[in-house]
Amino acid sequence: MTRTIPQPAADRGTRSGAARHRIAVAAPARTVYGIVADVATWPRIFPPTVHAERVEGDGRTERIRLWATAGDTVKTWTSRRELDDEAMTAAFRQEIPQSPVAAMSGTWTVTPTGDTSCEVVLDHEFTADSDAPEALAWIEQAVDRNSTAELEALRSTAEAPGALDELLLTFEDAVSVDGPLADVYDFVWQAHAWPQRLPHVSRVDLGTPGPDLQVLEMDTKAKDGSRHTTKSIRVGFAPGRIVYKQLRVPAMLTAHTGEWVLTEAGDGVRAVSRHTIVVRRDAIADVLGPDATVDDALAYARAALGTNSLITLRHAKEYAEHHRPSATG
Repeated sequence: MTRTIPQPAADRGTRSGAARHRIAVAAPARTVYGIVADVATWPRIFPPTVHAERVEGDGRTERIRLWATAGDTVKTWTSRRELDDEAMTAAFRQEIPQSPVAAMSGTWTVTPTGDTSCEVVLDHEFTADSDAPEALAWIEQAVDRNSTAELEALRSTAEAPGALDELLLTFEDAVSVDGPLADVYDFVWQAHAWPQRLPHVSRVDLGTPGPDLQVLEMDTKAKDGSRHTTKSIRVGFAPGRIVYKQLRVPAMLTAHTGEWVLTEAGDGVRAVSRHTIVVRRDAIADVLGPDATVDDALAYARAALGTNSLITLRHAKEYAEHHRPSATG
């Protein structure tokens, strides 16, 4: 059970607020704290987290950059975290918040309640960058929605020991390109042109909510003729990297994140498509039949996603090597 305890209005100004969310978890405190401490795993565990990167750190103090959904939009910020492994706390403070947030800080606290149980408390304090009541209300709603989703995902992940490892797969496909890195990047980033450029893509709806940020919804066709609609948020790190998280995933997955990585290799480019997926165990039988196993599901997803990635990479290769506009016109 998760509940919110807002700070009483009398104790705060019109621009500031606070909230506390808590949940009981039937898993060892150390297991739970390990998930909280390792931000690299957050995109495949926490629904709001699109991408997370550790910018710098020494194990106790670190700076992280996060991209996360907040209502109907996507926000990015840099935070400093102070980790106390003994107390099992992770305090954070946003260094570069995004409007309407002027300041945001808080603490994750994991407290053992038994050998195989604990309580997690997530505290937030925040200030809006405007006196308008709707600014603070937007922050309160976003904090409540995301905190509730994160704590529930933390509980379900921690309470299934070993399950994430069993259901998780990371894999990659690569091609060599005898062409400019910038052209390969442009092909992958310019997803609005994919219906004309890629045979397995039939529709694209592309939004750009911010610099180097895309919301990509598309319909793809599988080998068996079926069509699938996916929705992803993509973050561009030009000139050589694009990361993404699918918000709308196929029925057999609970999470799908990935990245396109382009590196100079001699006179050409090595282009890599990397995927991380988590299979939904209770959907396997519906998709593959009653006798299908987790390994069958992972192999099926790997083949389907790898096939589409290789198609994209090979068309990007052809574009960069043969179909680039000439310098003269």
